[in-house]
Amino acid sequence: MAPQILIATASRHGSTFDIADEIARVLSRRGFVVVDKAADETEGIERFDAVICGSAVYMGRWLPEATAFVTRNADELAQRPVWLFSSGPIGEPPQPEGDPQGIAQLLERVGARGHRNFPGRLDRDRLSLAERVIVGMLRAPKGDFRDFPQVTDWATEIADALAPLVANSVATDQADAVRKALLTAASH
Repeated sequence: MAPQILIATASRHGSTFDIADEIARVLSRRGFVVVDKAADETEGIERFDAVICGSAVYMGRWLPEATAFVTRNADELAQRPVWLFSSGPIGEPPQPEGDPQGIAQLLERVGARGHRNFPGRLDRDRLSLAERVIVGMLRAPKGDFRDFPQVTDWATEIADALAPLVANSVATDQADAVRKALLTAASH
């Protein structure tokens, strides 16, 4: 059976889900079975060979549901390959620079193999009144600053790192098929 990867994502207005979908597309094309779910709808990670967790960033922090997912599953995450990603900096060049608050601690806690900070999207039409007021006060630039080729490249790096899982899966499937054929032949 092909290796299974969970992508657990927290997004307030859908932009980060779009990034997760692109990661899932790349990994699926490389032979992985990918489950792409909202972080707060994900129950248990035991069946997954690897996990990618991402969050939108607001006020310099991950959304609570993504942080809760990592915290709740920290022991299990520490036993498998894990990557984290963030979505949120906007503008040209994207601001703010640097990782969200608390990411270093999450990376260390689960032994994540890495973190990537992707530019995000600011669509004022999708914001609540309170969010529009804050964005106006900050004079945040509106627009879609996501860089999907950058997302694709990162997902390809992850697929390359996990390629031995696919090779092992194929070898196991082939060995199982040979074993089954031999047992069938021996029983006749």
